[in-house]
Amino acid sequence: MKYAAIIEYSQDKEKIQALRPTHRQYLALLRERGQLAASGPFTDDSGALIVYEAASAQEAEKLLQGDPFHQNGIFLKYVLRPWNPVIANRELFPA
Repeated sequence: MKYAAIIEYSQDKEKIQALRPTHRQYLALLRERGQLAASGPFTDDSGALIVYEAASAQEAEKLLQGDPFHQNGIFLKYVLRPWNPVIANRELFPA
């Protein structure tokens, strides 16, 4: 099942820049394991949308909490909700 996390970021731009490579490595690992469907920051840098593939809400929560951004205080708050993608245009998503 897919779980969508709508996340609000800290506004500490320096800290975000410093941790971004590790955060993206973590997300790439999740993708390789089949645990990440999509991710990306909002264009105003206020936060991000991350869609996890997980068997339960608890598993999705653990994936989110394992993120270096979460562990280092970048994720200020988030909402995690089950999500059912009905229609998608995969051509519009970069690999």
